[in-house]
Amino acid sequence: PAFLHFQRQFLLGYLPALAADWLQGPLLFQLLHSRGFLHSQIAALYSCGFASNLAFGLLSAAFVDRLGRKKSCVLSSGLCSVSCLLQLSRDFLALAAGRVLAGLGTSLLFSAFECWYVHEHLERHDFPAEWIPGTFSLVALWNSGLAVAAGLLAQLVAEGLALGPVAPFLVAVPFLAFSGIFAGKNWDENYGKSRSCGKACGEGLRGLLSDPRLLLLGLVQALVESILLIFAFLWTPVVEPHGIPLGIAFSSFTAASAAGSALFRRGVSGGLRLQPL
Repeated sequence: PAFLHFQRQFLLGYLPALAADWLQGPLLFQLLHSRGFLHSQIAALYSCGFASNLAFGLLSAAFVDRLGRKKSCVLSSGLCSVSCLLQLSRDFLALAAGRVLAGLGTSLLFSAFECWYVHEHLERHDFPAEWIPGTFSLVALWNSGLAVAAGLLAQLVAEGLALGPVAPFLVAVPFLAFSGIFAGKNWDENYGKSRSCGKACGEGLRGLLSDPRLLLLGLVQALVESILLIFAFLWTPVVEPHGIPLGIAFSSFTAASAAGSALFRRGVSGGLRLQPL
């Protein structure tokens, strides 16, 4: 019972932030295009978010450990909220600032929350380490459902409210506010080992170079992610001229991704006994 209560507290803080992140995906290109920006300008705005995520990703581990993981989770919600509100602007620089903040907030979203959970699970509550994958399996399951629902909700509010494609960004703000407030009030703070960013990056680089398999895995992952980022930019101008609702298309993509993950798990652990390379 104590573990289930702790797990529920984590999910109540984490899942709303994930839902808000998914809500910002389906109509971003359409929103920027409706502001009158050219495709090259939209590509530059997308790149601002990707670049800030990449740059801060190198620093995030040391930053989160030093600031505190709970504070970092709250900061993630705050940065993403400001980013969503900046989408109301028609100024290119304001929108670029919004994409930079979104990149920073997303980097914290996918590092601080899980770091906080693992530390609390092992160090404060002393639960068995074997229970951690169960929690993250639940997160993955809920995350898939949230991704599908986010596309449908984005389409619904964009059509139902007079605000158009900016509506999903405004709907995301209450989810982010709930996540930040809930974590701030109900979670305990924890910290990692204080170490310099250069030292942390050096340790990571030595770890990669020490095993060629790790380096190869990182290269494959980087190539896959680059393809996904190109797809994230291109799918809207390809689909939109055919009159397909973008939210529905987004939900279809995420549902297909979830189905692929389920088939992979089935193939590895089920009767097929496939082995990952």
